[in-house]
Amino acid sequence: MSRDPARRIEDVLEAVERCQRYVQALDDGADREMAEDAIERNLQIIGEAVNHLPEEITRAHPEIAWPQIRGFRNILVHQYFGVDLQIVRDVVETHLPPLAEALQRGFTAD
Repeated sequence: MSRDPARRIEDVLEAVERCQRYVQALDDGADREMAEDAIERNLQIIGEAVNHLPEEITRAHPEIAWPQIRGFRNILVHQYFGVDLQIVRDVVETHLPPLAEALQRGFTAD
């Protein structure tokens, strides 16, 4: 079953929100392993959804590092044994907010 671009954008935005919530849970002393697993899973969802966005959407937001998002998903899936939690946390805190903002701007403008 194929998902339309609007639904994929919703998937990304939902996964960004979950990642941010789970990072906060880490800080609040939640089950660390479970929160880490949840963050990584949602980052995989983001990478997969972004991989299927039409070029007109990604081209409209050149400020977003689309190839790196796709590549990070591949690292999480295929090189899971080398994932560094500090890098994951940096991605969530530094790189996901601009992604969400760009997609919200572009999505609500349609």
